[in-house]
Amino acid sequence: MVNIEIFSTSVHNNVTDCRILNIMTKQQIDITTLRREYTQGGLSRSNLTAEPMELFALWLKQACTAQLPDATAMCVASVDDTGQPYQRLVLLKHFDNQGMVFYTNLSSRKAKQLTHNPRISLHFPWHALERQVMVLGKVQQLSVSEVITYFHNRPRDSQISAWVSRQSSRISARSVLENKFLKLKQKFLQGPVPLPSFWGGYRVSIDAMEFWQGGKYRLHDRFIYQRAKSSWRIDRLSP
Repeated sequence: MVNIEIFSTSVHNNVTDCRILNIMTKQQIDITTLRREYTQGGLSRSNLTAEPMELFALWLKQACTAQLPDATAMCVASVDDTGQPYQRLVLLKHFDNQGMVFYTNLSSRKAKQLTHNPRISLHFPWHALERQVMVLGKVQQLSVSEVITYFHNRPRDSQISAWVSRQSSRISARSVLENKFLKLKQKFLQGPVPLPSFWGGYRVSIDAMEFWQGGKYRLHDRFIYQRAKSSWRIDRLSP
């Protein structure tokens, strides 16, 4: 049995009354015992490619072939002007030797943070394959022509929803979004949906990329690619 203490606070005549409610759960859950062995294979230098994007492309293809849910989902980390980190999941939409591309609302919290500090970290968690990839780099805002090309390839309702959401702003209820969506759907009933001026994308130019493969006894395999002028330095890291 696990004893959970919940604090509830009520205020009467400027006097705070703190009450502790004890709730006994029906089943014990000890998260310290939750673990598994990683046995799907290792990663050696012979498996590596000269360019990190080549290995990333192979691993992403294998994640998609394995039908992992949201294989292109990546955790995007940025920091505000006080140094406070923030993370959120975003979908990777393109990658090549120039970097990795994602799209977002340019008025969002992450966009404001990236304007202040363009350094960024990406993380791809492919748990089912016992793999993860970490990326370090800097962002550069995409051109309007690049954004328009992608925007008009999105499903039409997704194009409209880009107009609806002032990302990261406070709203009173979900109905505010739904009502605005219906109004804009009528407004844009005919013809193409125009690109919102506050919607765009970023290309992450890569400074470092780490590949992690789970190993037995927690002896995982880690290799990091770090940019060194016109080539890449590759090092094995201790798990």
